[in-house]
Amino acid sequence: MRAVTIASPGSGRKLAFSQVETPLPGPGEVLLRVEAAGVNRADALQIAGYYPPPPGAPPWPGLEVAGVVVATGEPGGDAVPAGPGVGDAVVALLEGGGYAQYAVARSAQTLPVPDGVPLADAAALPEAVCTAWTNLVDTAGLRPGEWVLVHGGSGGVGSIAVQLAQALGAHVVATAGGPDRAARVRGLGADVVVDHRADDVVAAVREATGGRGVDVVLDVLGGGGLADNVRALAPRGRLVVIGLQQGRRGELDLAAVLAKHLTVTGTTLRSRTPAEKAALVAVVRERVWPLLAAGQVRPVVHARVPLERAEDALAMLDRGEVFGKVLLTP
Repeated sequence: MRAVTIASPGSGRKLAFSQVETPLPGPGEVLLRVEAAGVNRADALQIAGYYPPPPGAPPWPGLEVAGVVVATGEPGGDAVPAGPGVGDAVVALLEGGGYAQYAVARSAQTLPVPDGVPLADAAALPEAVCTAWTNLVDTAGLRPGEWVLVHGGSGGVGSIAVQLAQALGAHVVATAGGPDRAARVRGLGADVVVDHRADDVVAAVREATGGRGVDVVLDVLGGGGLADNVRALAPRGRLVVIGLQQGRRGELDLAAVLAKHLTVTGTTLRSRTPAEKAALVAVVRERVWPLLAAGQVRPVVHARVPLERAEDALAMLDRGEVFGKVLLTP
């Protein structure tokens, strides 16, 4: 099969469209003919040499795909009784290897394509939905009626997080760069959208919440956003850091953390164990998939790019032009 391989890790994003062995599914796994693969910032980090795949994963990037099952491994491992069979259309959360014509997935990390969602578009869902759910609900404990600040509401995770939080009954403040992108994020259901290029995010949060602040911040900024996030949080607020777009180091005002009884947490998805991912996927199927079928949450696809043009897709992320997800199509 053909796959996008990393020709020179860490040296200027040198990718190759290579011939590699088609993987075989092991116990509790399925082989998918890939219809589309989601492009994530984590892929760029892996290519740059900063985010290596876990042991046993393919060396080429790709954390999520949509496709059709063409073969299954023997039952066992993390297989589930209602796992997919040959011919089923599914999406999958992967440890890696999605930038290819075929990919192996753990059966317990697959989900049926939601009703009403085109197969290719569904590739925009697994990583973003699992990330948004586990951080908003499992980690931050977001409840109906609370306020949440979603940084990067136009991003792959952010565009899903805005919709999911709104569907869960929360009030959403989101950030976006520029008036056009802000208007589109508002169309996803955000109560307030702040153009972070022109406006003061903390001031907008305080105005929206009557001076109290938000209960939860879902943050992709990292070190550079710490001070403003602490200022934006209400008493007993929860900050969840899931990205480092403004650096891995920053100053944290611990006096404010103590005075406001704040919680600061950081998480990643890829490093979790198969059992943890299987449990998360099961909850997402139960709680979020009905929202997709009902149209309350939908994938946001910016563009579909041929697999061999993966470098172009990643360049779109670099330029900040992507709204939602870019998909690679074999």
